[in-house]
Amino acid sequence: MSSFERYWTQGRYSRQAHRDLPEGTYEREVGRDGFDGPASHIYHPRPPTSWESIEGPLRPRAFDLNGIEKVSHPFSAPTILESESLRLAYWQTNESMDELARDADGDVLIFVHSGELHFFCDFGHIEVTAGEYLVIPRGTMWRFETSTESSVLMLQTRAMRFSVPDRGLLGRHALYDPAVLAYPKLDERFNEQVERKWSVKVNRRSQTSLIHYPHNPLDAVGWKGDAVPVLLDVKDILPVNSHRYHLPPSAHATFECDAAIVSTFVPRPFETDSTALKVPFFHSNDDIDEVIFYHAGDFFSRDSIGEGCLTYHPSGLTHGPHPKALKRMFEQEAEHTNEYAVMIDSREQLEPVNSLEAEGIELTHYADSWRTDHD
Repeated sequence: MSSFERYWTQGRYSRQAHRDLPEGTYEREVGRDGFDGPASHIYHPRPPTSWESIEGPLRPRAFDLNGIEKVSHPFSAPTILESESLRLAYWQTNESMDELARDADGDVLIFVHSGELHFFCDFGHIEVTAGEYLVIPRGTMWRFETSTESSVLMLQTRAMRFSVPDRGLLGRHALYDPAVLAYPKLDERFNEQVERKWSVKVNRRSQTSLIHYPHNPLDAVGWKGDAVPVLLDVKDILPVNSHRYHLPPSAHATFECDAAIVSTFVPRPFETDSTALKVPFFHSNDDIDEVIFYHAGDFFSRDSIGEGCLTYHPSGLTHGPHPKALKRMFEQEAEHTNEYAVMIDSREQLEPVNSLEAEGIELTHYADSWRTDHD
């Protein structure tokens, strides 16, 4: 809903956002509430990200998460970004968990970047592989078994529940049909778990407690209900698209909670209309911090960002395509995008963990990558 009843204009502008730009201009969207609130479009003779340098703590940041240390338990995984209600961590492991996990604060969203894991929980067992999401409800006891090198993006919440975003006129079967969701089963592998003493590591208000059992507490013989972990494979996501208009990232929303929207970028056709933008438009979302994790493929709007990297664009900065991508603003060589990425739009201001730069994880010159003279 617009803040005012009128819609003002000045100078040269396009009557339709993200297409038919005035000749020689670059469009910048200044928006509120993500892409769902009041917005203005400003037309510039130069790219809005053509800064010479940035001083101070506010800057775009990027991290190569492939070098993060391996740990056995996901609650010990290094934190990348955090806010009052969100903690984004990256867990790399090559061994099975020897303690169970239980988050008493809120739901946990898992995205598997690489590896093959077996997930055991109160409700049974399910296999989780690269390119799959797993939503774990608050209070669930769980653990992973693996014999491979595995990398997992983990978003923990406080007092929040993940749900499916409202799809409006698209209907409840758009993007993915509820029938494609999988859930744990009381199968043979669950019933053949090794019986021994187990401990559960419980997270509550960023403090850890241990509950010790003389047996395996994952011993259900039956259950019913809908507060259950669910699995979604990105290959089952069917993106919406417009051939005449570049849709905002929120059109690809996959999950949401009170503090964030999680969207998924999967291969889709490029816009075919000659005047439609074919790269993400420059935007200043001043109520949103944007995070993108690059899973697989060719990331057409970013230079020098590879698989397993993560970018962070805080509110207060304009962001958009890199200079090389901008050269293909209206004409792409391929017919389809070829990328898989996870985007987290946080309504709370996120703070990066400063130790990542010292550990060599941060790509320290990322803020300079929009300069045309930068290699």
